Amino acid sequence: MNAATTAPGALPIAACIEWIFKDEHPEFADRVRAAAAAGLAGVEVHMWRAKPEAELRRALDATGMVLTSMLVEPRVQLVTTEGQDTLLQSVRESTAAARRLGARALVVASGMGIAGVSDAVQRAAIVANLKAMAPICEDSGLTLLFEPVNTLVDHPGVFTDRTPQGLDIIEETGRPGVRLLYDIYHSAAMRERPEDVLGRRVHLIGHVQAADHPGRNQPGSGGIDFPHYFRLLRDQGYRGFVGLEYRPAGPSLASLAQTHKAFGF
Repeated sequence: MNAATTAPGALPIAACIEWIFKDEHPEFADRVRAAAAAGLAGVEVHMWRAKPEAELRRALDATGMVLTSMLVEPRVQLVTTEGQDTLLQSVRESTAAARRLGARALVVASGMGIAGVSDAVQRAAIVANLKAMAPICEDSGLTLLFEPVNTLVDHPGVFTDRTPQGLDIIEETGRPGVRLLYDIYHSAAMRERPEDVLGRRVHLIGHVQAADHPGRNQPGSGGIDFPHYFRLLRDQGYRGFVGLEYRPAGPSLASLAQTHKAFGF
């Protein structure tokens, strides 16, 4: 195992194999094996329905890799309670797939804001939907991760785009199995500073993802001070995974070496 993944104070690292190892390995199961060979502790994916489940599960079992997360699919719109039955069916089907694959968490975002509907009404719908979704995941031992995503670069029009907004929603939902997915790239793209937006609420974070900004390439390719972020997270008790959700600029292994250097572990 790469010594950088076991250094004192290091957090376990997972590779998003939608992008990392994609150029080197067309098959997802081979990307799992490549991540294991690189000394990582886990992998994560986006959509699950078109994935080769049996091959993925065999590769995960053979390597001992953790599947940290995957998306609820089809993607859901949380800013309205209309069609909640369909939304909950997506969660049930995604939960069943997560159990088959051994995933730890499912990821959702708010969806696009609705013009002409007040922020208060849309926020109330998000909370109501998360409360309805939570027991399905909790009963299966899964965490439901709610992710704010940036609207300045990648996702214009999305309702929940700021970390404090997301943390407020998690607090209002009040379910132990619903936590924030704190994506350092999205937060930086929104020009947030971690010391300003996290407060003393790191206990509400269930997963962290990382890419550099600008560019969404590997850490070390942009301007984010990752050791600063990790000090704040660890000081408040975060010990979970860091998911590498970046597009490698260059070979994947070289990008991982640059990432370890940028992280400092």
